[in-house]
Amino acid sequence: MSSLEAVKALIPHRPPFLFVDEIVSESSDGLVAKRTWRAEEDFYRGHYPNAPITPGVLLCEAVFQTGAIFMAKQAQAAGAAPGAGVPLLSKINDVRFRTPIYPGDTVLIEVKKKELVAGFTMMSGAVKKADGTRVLNVDFTVAWKTPEGQQTSAQQAQQ
Repeated sequence: MSSLEAVKALIPHRPPFLFVDEIVSESSDGLVAKRTWRAEEDFYRGHYPNAPITPGVLLCEAVFQTGAIFMAKQAQAAGAAPGAGVPLLSKINDVRFRTPIYPGDTVLIEVKKKELVAGFTMMSGAVKKADGTRVLNVDFTVAWKTPEGQQTSAQQAQQ
C-alpha cells in the first residue's frame, strides 16, 4: 500500500480536499505527517494570482487531518473497525502563523494528544518547513462520530 493509500485507508478525506501525503512517524501520544504543496492545485489560481501562497486555513486543515489520522490509528489499535465515523472538529484555539508556504514547499505536520475528555480529544499541532522553520501552531479539539443521517464508507460498502 502506498503512503497516500495508507492515509486514505484511515480518514474519509479525498482529493482535492486531502492535505496529507504520508505518515512519517507515530508514537503513543502523537503523529508526524508530510505534505508537498503542488503548484497545480486549483486554489493557487485565486490565492493570489501571480503571487501564490498557501491559504492558512488549508495549513490548519492539514493539521486537523493529521490529528484525524492519529485518532484513527488509536481507534484501530483499540479494535475499532476502519471507516467507522468521521472526525468532527469542535474547537480551534490559539492559531499562530509565522511564515508563509508557497507552491513546491514540503512541510512536516505534527500533532500531539494533550487530553481525552468525554469523547473529545484535545490536541496541539504544528507545521514546520523541512529545515525546521516553524510555520504555524494551533490547539484544537476533535470528536470521532457518525453524523446523524450520514453513512460512513463502511456502511456504504455493506449496501
